[in-house]
Amino acid sequence: MDPNADSRGGGRVRFQLLGPLSIAEGHDVVVLKPSKPSSLLAALLLHPGSVVSTGYLLRALWDEDQPATARAALQSCVLRLRRIFVKYGVSGDVIEAVPGGYRMNVDAGTLDLVRFRTLVRAADAAGDAEGELYRLKEALTLWQGPLLANVPSLMLHRDEVPGLTEERLRTLERACDIELTLGRCRQVLVDLWEAARRHPGRERFSEQLIEALYRTGRQSEALAEYRTVKGRLKEELGIDPGPSLQRLELSILRGDDLGPAALDQAAGPLEIAAPARDAAPVPAQDADGRTEEDGVRGTARPVPRALPGAPGLPGEPAPAGPGATPWPPVLPVPPVPSFAGRSAERADITARLTERSPGTALVVLSGAPGIGKTALARQCAHDTQDSFPGGVFVVAMTHPDGTALTPAEATAHLPRPGTGGGRVLLVLDDVTTADQVRPLLPAVTGGAAIVTSRRGLAGLMATHGGGVHRLSTLDPAESRQLLTAALGGGRVAAEPAATDELADVCGHFPLSLRIAAARLLTRPGLRVEDCVRWLAEDLPARLSLADDPRMSVPQVFGRALRRLEPRWQEAFRQLGHQVGLLVPVHALGDSPEAEEALERLADAGLLEEGPPGPYRIHSLLKIYARQQARGRNTSEAATVPH
Repeated sequence: MDPNADSRGGGRVRFQLLGPLSIAEGHDVVVLKPSKPSSLLAALLLHPGSVVSTGYLLRALWDEDQPATARAALQSCVLRLRRIFVKYGVSGDVIEAVPGGYRMNVDAGTLDLVRFRTLVRAADAAGDAEGELYRLKEALTLWQGPLLANVPSLMLHRDEVPGLTEERLRTLERACDIELTLGRCRQVLVDLWEAARRHPGRERFSEQLIEALYRTGRQSEALAEYRTVKGRLKEELGIDPGPSLQRLELSILRGDDLGPAALDQAAGPLEIAAPARDAAPVPAQDADGRTEEDGVRGTARPVPRALPGAPGLPGEPAPAGPGATPWPPVLPVPPVPSFAGRSAERADITARLTERSPGTALVVLSGAPGIGKTALARQCAHDTQDSFPGGVFVVAMTHPDGTALTPAEATAHLPRPGTGGGRVLLVLDDVTTADQVRPLLPAVTGGAAIVTSRRGLAGLMATHGGGVHRLSTLDPAESRQLLTAALGGGRVAAEPAATDELADVCGHFPLSLRIAAARLLTRPGLRVEDCVRWLAEDLPARLSLADDPRMSVPQVFGRALRRLEPRWQEAFRQLGHQVGLLVPVHALGDSPEAEEALERLADAGLLEEGPPGPYRIHSLLKIYARQQARGRNTSEAATVPH
């Protein structure tokens, strides 16, 4: 029996463990609410196919504070979990009672943890660097957010999460090593910046980051990063960096040619330990949630699906021709977690992308920062991927420091025209100018491209045509749909009015809603009503996650503002003093420069609509503009001599 067959005749049901614990079917994902059954399910899924002892399950549910009736309560919890399964179309027999405990039989198609370990083992056996890298990257895409954020088991977080975190970090280390070996130093910087900041105790990430900076000509930054690492180690642990880092610093000081990057052979293959019969912890690692509003800065990722000519796939030919580079394996584009709304836009974009034409089907998604452009682009890429056997290439068009990629930098990681493989879909994320895009379109002639930008890119439309979607905020029903998908129907049903108020406080911005949902998921005891009250006291500053600087509304707004000239930044701050959300065309004065300022702000996504009617500013952006103006006035007052 397939333990995850859907009794209602739908698609195969999947369990997602590498992030918030959830049950998925097709595009629908339900995040389970924090409860004892959720802890029980997580404990069983952490050891797929193994007998999990009763004693282990009791500790997972109650740790060392077990009630006298714990065994009876465990049986009751199993019954409750089976009823939850039936609700979502999973057979209750998926939990198998065996002597000494329970067992869940799942496979790579029904549990992301099994799929992750299968891909890592396949990467070890790939035989070539490209094949190994693509399998490792596919494995890493399975991690969808904070690990077990909605599971209230203290024991699992204490004993299991660190092991899973280790698995993920070893995989990421290996992938970064391969990127460096292949000479993709600039592209791997985004992953290394993030990894080194999130895991400062893991010296290998710092070493890789310093090496990548040096190899891309940023010697002073590489040395500054080394001094940062050395100071932290000395202050916190009283030790010096390891010998490998010290040798790297000496080479940088000398200006040595490092030669080709070498893989770290000391780490060996990425081995995954088999779970013990008692289901003891299996080494692994944490999930750094990457939502979709940010994308992957400065990197091109072919997203894998098996396609003709993919290396490592038996019985399939490589591209013909002298000196031809093997076409990389194309990985499936995953759906965006908790995606909601945008039905009309998705339908129109799908029709445009899949329409056969001799040129390039082009779609531009523009709008305010945090409005969900990247999420919609990735979801549409997922929806249409079967129409692009040549692959889906996602290219973040800005570096981690906010500077734009040059067309040459982006072109180096795109398929060459005529290399075969079929139609290609190109997703260019966070484009700043039309000139970034035009040189890239010949690479996908006959295919399609989705471009996301805060700007309207009217010049690109004038020269290449295509469709434009200017995204606005979600409507209340769509906001509730997103929060329901993220939090679970039970939590929303318990506080429906507070949920609607939360959406209002978040301005119906997808990014704000996801941040608020993450806060609630990681605080199972926090009521939605209390969360609303707390957020409203300091908007938009509290729409931020402390462990992920990318998940911050003020940071996202600030990056958009800093891309403008100082005079347009000052114009935006002045709008904070306007009454209401409508901005008259003469709000900044009657001069041509004042009119141009409003046009520039609208083009940058900081205002909506425009002449002949009034402009409009989103409520969160209005609050942010007022705070920026207040901060500027305070700063100037502090510099006036008394």
